[in-house]
Amino acid sequence: MTTEPNTPDAAESSRSEHVPDSDTVTPVMEDYLKTIYELQYDRDGAVWTSRIADSLEVTPPTVSSMLEKLERRGLIHREKHRPVTLTETGENVALGVIRNHRLLETFLADYLEYEWDEVHAEADRLEHYVSDQFVDRLTAMLEHPSSDPHGDPIPDEALAAPTRSWIRLSEAEAGVSHRVERVRADGERLRYLADCGITPGVPVEIVERTPLESVEIAIESDPDHEPNSQVLPKRACERILVGPLPGNN
Repeated sequence: MTTEPNTPDAAESSRSEHVPDSDTVTPVMEDYLKTIYELQYDRDGAVWTSRIADSLEVTPPTVSSMLEKLERRGLIHREKHRPVTLTETGENVALGVIRNHRLLETFLADYLEYEWDEVHAEADRLEHYVSDQFVDRLTAMLEHPSSDPHGDPIPDEALAAPTRSWIRLSEAEAGVSHRVERVRADGERLRYLADCGITPGVPVEIVERTPLESVEIAIESDPDHEPNSQVLPKRACERILVGPLPGNN
């Protein structure tokens, strides 16, 4: 894995070695590359044209046209009857945009008091238009955060792909406390989960799995009070990633 550069100049040099000239990659192309990365790595699945179309809310022919452009620029691999994958260059472009996005989300939440369900849309508007210098200074001001308000890991200055060994809450062992590390949701789902007390860093424990595809969990959002009991749909629990609670390893 690439080591983190020690200076802003080194970080900028490392990025420029792997990212093509910005004139050749438009914001729309960046959105496609980011979507492909997230579908492939964050959502654990093969990336087909239909999945990209669903994620970006466009038609499959529109996706096919864009994929041809990305392939010509050497940003993706594409073969008939096989899923789309990113080239090394395409992955670095995607990671750069993801880094910008998650740093901006952190800034909006920590300094401008945006709610965690509001930061995504705002960061989407800004992520393509910030310079490397701005990102380096923002990183320093935020004291090099490792994750955004949703627990999404932030790629480092060298665009090293973040790796984590978390599991879905729906797969966690009952009766064992875990810590919420990441919440994969947006909009109303985020607001609902926050109202339930589920945010990164909060201890949770599965109490019981019901026959009706729901899960009873105990949420320890306040150490001075008894755990809060909630029943969530299994699909909601699949969007919550958890890791070992310190001391329970």
